[in-house]
Amino acid sequence: MINLISNLGQVTAVIGSQWGDEGKGKATDILAEQFDIIARACGGANAGHTIVVNDEKHVFHLLPSGCMHDKKIIFLGSGMVIHLPTLLEEIDRLNKIGIDIVPRLYIANSAHILLDFHKTIDGALEEQRSKKKEGVIGTTKRGIGPAYMDKAERVGLRAEGLKSSEATLKEYIAERAEVVEKRYGIKVDRKLEVKNLIEAKKLLGSRVVDNGPMFLNESLEKKKNILVEGAQATLLDTDHGTYPFVTSSSTTLAGALQGLGLAPSSCTTCVGIAKAYCTRVGSGFFPTEAEGETAERLRTKGGEFGATTGRPRRCGWLDLRDLQFGAKLNGITHWNITKIDVLDDEEMIPVAINEIDGKIKYKELEGWQSSTENLSNYDDMPEKAKAYIEFIEEVTKVPVALIGTGQGRSDIIIR
Repeated sequence: MINLISNLGQVTAVIGSQWGDEGKGKATDILAEQFDIIARACGGANAGHTIVVNDEKHVFHLLPSGCMHDKKIIFLGSGMVIHLPTLLEEIDRLNKIGIDIVPRLYIANSAHILLDFHKTIDGALEEQRSKKKEGVIGTTKRGIGPAYMDKAERVGLRAEGLKSSEATLKEYIAERAEVVEKRYGIKVDRKLEVKNLIEAKKLLGSRVVDNGPMFLNESLEKKKNILVEGAQATLLDTDHGTYPFVTSSSTTLAGALQGLGLAPSSCTTCVGIAKAYCTRVGSGFFPTEAEGETAERLRTKGGEFGATTGRPRRCGWLDLRDLQFGAKLNGITHWNITKIDVLDDEEMIPVAINEIDGKIKYKELEGWQSSTENLSNYDDMPEKAKAYIEFIEEVTKVPVALIGTGQGRSDIIIR
């Protein structure tokens, strides 16, 4: 196991470096055993982090992937927008396999609650965009944008509301429903919204901490180590991504620390996650996108269908300019290059390295055309696969510490 902790009381972050779906969940699950607290910082159930344990697939949308490790504290940060029925569903699924997470689950009081009407608004807005020249964004329709809109408008309901009386919650829903129905022309199911809040209040009201940042910082002072699982990825960041085809939160390391209330100096290690090729869900810029049979070959071999939406992902080649950008923006100290095995059958592998006069310039690397699947030792990798990894290190000037060779926990090379 790679040791990312040199001292007690440290923070390590796992941050996606492309357009998401890079494999952050598996990296978090593998690294989690070294840490005391596993935290999600931003975003909501638009995340779909998949891990495979004992040949069984588990997908988490709100809980961090490290939650399956016994005794680890699980923390949901202030930067999140939490759909309570989804969270309760994930908790229930864990209960069914013998994992009771509630006693070790903590929710920042200032995290926002995503209500069902936010999802209805999201769908309505996408429908409106489809009729315009610019077209749709390609959101997951999980209500993320509208929930953050309420947050920015300062009318959102925060997790601390789960400590309020039932009467107070009913009053809030009644007031917001009236505004939402008038503004968007949709119907709000008031009874359902209140029911969801009351159900969550019973189980989770006592798990809301009064001051999330102080909880985490006091944990650091007690020499606890924190692992931060990023959601979405750098190129979907609302400030630094391929706007307007981005998510509604900050997906960088800085955004994650802000979402948790941790100082920049607290983070000593940042693991950047990147596929050995590249994918994207939804609309937007994708200069290395493959077409036709090539795209379908990568999609089929990589199982490239959204964990959240089930939509087929757009597939293409690795763009090292993106990794260079992500490394600088996030201060990445180590790479985890995932799904190297998907490229096993390729004869030649183009990698984007530059753009001249509007045309992408590629470096053609020879494929290894032999299996890397399930390998766990770097010395066992084909020489041309090693050359591919080392070319990434050379261009980005960041070492590759982890290499994914399959879906399972053990399908990884640690250097």
